[in-house]
Amino acid sequence: MTGKSAEIFVGVDVSKARLDISIGGSTEYWQISNDEKGFVKLIERLRGLHTTLIVLEATGGLELPVVAEILSAGLPIAVVNPKRIRDFARSVGQLAKTDKLDSCIIAQFAQAVRPEVRHLRTKEEEHLTALLTRRMQLIEMLTAEKNRSHSIRKVMRGVLQHHIEWLQDDLKKLDQAIAEYIKQSPIWCEKEKVLRSVPGIGPVTGATMLANLPELGTLNRQQIAALVGVAPVNKDSGRKRGKRRVFGGRAVVRRTLYMAALSATKHNPKIKHFYENLICRGKEKKVALTACMRKLLVILNVMVKNNEVWRCEIA
Repeated sequence: MTGKSAEIFVGVDVSKARLDISIGGSTEYWQISNDEKGFVKLIERLRGLHTTLIVLEATGGLELPVVAEILSAGLPIAVVNPKRIRDFARSVGQLAKTDKLDSCIIAQFAQAVRPEVRHLRTKEEEHLTALLTRRMQLIEMLTAEKNRSHSIRKVMRGVLQHHIEWLQDDLKKLDQAIAEYIKQSPIWCEKEKVLRSVPGIGPVTGATMLANLPELGTLNRQQIAALVGVAPVNKDSGRKRGKRRVFGGRAVVRRTLYMAALSATKHNPKIKHFYENLICRGKEKKVALTACMRKLLVILNVMVKNNEVWRCEIA
């Protein structure tokens, strides 16, 4: 067979113990264990099928090991937001939910939508991402422990304070490890120098951009905004004009960019003026801050593209 009839689309539903796999447009379905032995069997079988595209849902981390193995094998894979799959399932009238049905729906989604293929990240990017992920986990634990300090019994306050100090010390060591790891790459050092020259961009934002947004400086302003998820999406129908909203994109980058924009509205004269001007024009604070995120991202994109440090004229 030739043309579209020869294309093979695979849907994979990921759970803690196993993977459920379906082939789009057929009844072919099987299960394997979600471990290294299962990954070997999966890749061997997918290679034999000459797969066009494999699609998985983002499941908060459970999908990362199998995605890494599939990428390393050179097979085309896309990881999509679970909401897109649920919306697609409702659109085709699939309301029931089991692991097998989920994998079938994902395969149908892959065939109908054909989401963008994920490219293989370098080992350096993966390592830096792992360091940043651990840093975020430490911040979450520190926040939780500090919140408990207001209600914990007196007898346990010493233990809690000791744990808080241990977490703070671990966080300090991790920040040093991130900085040292970036210094090992001349390309990253040059990019970080450009990024950190912008008022409001700190070491965490710079490292996050390096690890999770390698496309920075290679796309145009519309493409980079859409990739991160700060491009407003229209909600119009007939004469109705709905509110523009942002969603999707790379959540890790968007969260970090939010904090950077918040800082920039206070310490970056150009972003501060832009933000205050929007507020004076009647924009909601959240809308104005989102606009600042987009503007800051576009400025960073141009600076990295031209390898040019911050100057007010750039903004």
